[in-house]
Amino acid sequence: MTAMTQDELKLAVAREAIKYVVDGQIVGVGTGSTANFFIDELAKIKHRIKGAVASSEATAARLRAHDIEVYDLNQVATMPVYIDGADEINADGAMIKGGGAALTREKIVASVAEKFICIADGSKLVKVLGKFPLPIEVIPMAQAVVARKLIKLGGEPRLRFKDGKPLITDNGCVIIDMHDLKITDPVELERQINQITGVVTVGLFAQQGADICLLGTPDGVKTLTF
Repeated sequence: MTAMTQDELKLAVAREAIKYVVDGQIVGVGTGSTANFFIDELAKIKHRIKGAVASSEATAARLRAHDIEVYDLNQVATMPVYIDGADEINADGAMIKGGGAALTREKIVASVAEKFICIADGSKLVKVLGKFPLPIEVIPMAQAVVARKLIKLGGEPRLRFKDGKPLITDNGCVIIDMHDLKITDPVELERQINQITGVVTVGLFAQQGADICLLGTPDGVKTLTF
């Protein structure tokens, strides 16, 4: 048996996630490379669902390209599942998300869903969160003051750039990535960072983490329940 590539592992968990889609309902859909695999698989059963809520403009565009109806979250009171990837996840279901700069909308959409299904390849499962830089979405005028306060929490805050310019999110904000953190208490750190004035949200999904993680491994998809 040849070793599976990372993309093959992502495709495997995306296919497994289809089993959690509820017929006739709206599906919450995340952002990023693994979520893109899920969207492409969702397109094969689009006749079975009512539509989707997207966590980013990029996800909405991909869904529409497959002729899947995209609903504004304000039209949706609840949905059975939100399906998205993670940059890191620990054994408690706490995650770092936001590598694709969609953390705020991801957290909002996830809050409306009855279940969060995390889909990830095995490399994303870690004992301690923080090797992946922790994204924090910030109001642009507060960038410097927030960075100064973040330094006191440990780690190194760096403004995220794209094409030589500060990256601007779908919400018109900037991203500060915190490097060199060892996050031993994700729930408390999420609370502390969210209380900093100027922070829109932090990419720690710990207070409301994943309910299930579908983890792609060379031995098949493993289901972790939290």
